[in-house]
Amino acid sequence: MLIRKAPDIAPSEITPESIYRQRRQFMKGLAAGGALLMSGQASALARYALDEEQVRYLGPDWLQQKLRAAQKSSVFSTDEPLAPYEHVTGYNNFYEFGLGKDDPKAYAQNFKTDPWSVEISGEVHKPGTYQLEDILKGVDLEERIYRLRCVEAWSMVIPWVGFPLASLLKRFEPTGNARYVEFTTLHDPKQMPGQRSRFGTIDWPYVEGLRMDEAMHPLTLLAVGVYGDALPPQNGAPLRLVVPWKYGFKSIKSIVGIRFTEQMPVNSWQRTAPREYGFYANVNPSVNHPRWSQSTERRLPSSLFSPNIIDTQPFNGYADQVADLYSGMDLRKWY
Repeated sequence: MLIRKAPDIAPSEITPESIYRQRRQFMKGLAAGGALLMSGQASALARYALDEEQVRYLGPDWLQQKLRAAQKSSVFSTDEPLAPYEHVTGYNNFYEFGLGKDDPKAYAQNFKTDPWSVEISGEVHKPGTYQLEDILKGVDLEERIYRLRCVEAWSMVIPWVGFPLASLLKRFEPTGNARYVEFTTLHDPKQMPGQRSRFGTIDWPYVEGLRMDEAMHPLTLLAVGVYGDALPPQNGAPLRLVVPWKYGFKSIKSIVGIRFTEQMPVNSWQRTAPREYGFYANVNPSVNHPRWSQSTERRLPSSLFSPNIIDTQPFNGYADQVADLYSGMDLRKWY
């Protein structure tokens, strides 16, 4: 199942020199705040490694060991140029930490991700609260290179490290009534300043959902790493969803709850702006957002003087793999 290459990849995909200058400012901020911990220290706080190129986030030692053993997938991959690490980790929507694209990186650096547990509930035979170490026990991680398309009409190509969501869901033995899977992000205003902001519109905690066949699809990934290292806090550490044929807001971050349900869950953006965001959120260039076109996207890196604009593909280029999930559905109605 090879992923087709998108046309007209511009030379601007090469990392600009200026992006590395940001690294030095970030390193100074870490040192000043006392957040920089060397990789040999076991801690619940964020840990980082430095090299000549970039600042890399490191998870707990047990997770880093599993990440180092991950294999590169020859099936779930693409030869499209990758977004630089600094773009992947420095340009994010994670409103729990703020509304700006650089807020998550600025405000999430001391976010505690170890220990971490996930509550399993609803229509399952094996409900309970599971530690992340138990969830990953016996799991073989792999690197998959996926396109990420944001509903805001920008995109990246990202090397995630994780495992199929289906393999985890099967372990909990869903009942015959389980038709949907609901996911919940951590609610912790002390650590997440965006959750205590007076200017927010989201009713926390953040909630997302998938139909059962979407959740069980081979493309659907639970990610614990990116670029071979642990997910940084701003990217949804320590456990996030990646559903590459849907707009990015479906790929919920920092998951603490998975609930199996018979009824379609109402996700956070449906509740906040129902005219703009539906349950399915499949990438569809023929269905515009009420305030902008979805026919093209800005592939990062991109700039005012060196724009990298490409055509958006149905299902983000994964139509051959997933279009049959929606056979007979009116995708303008079920957007």
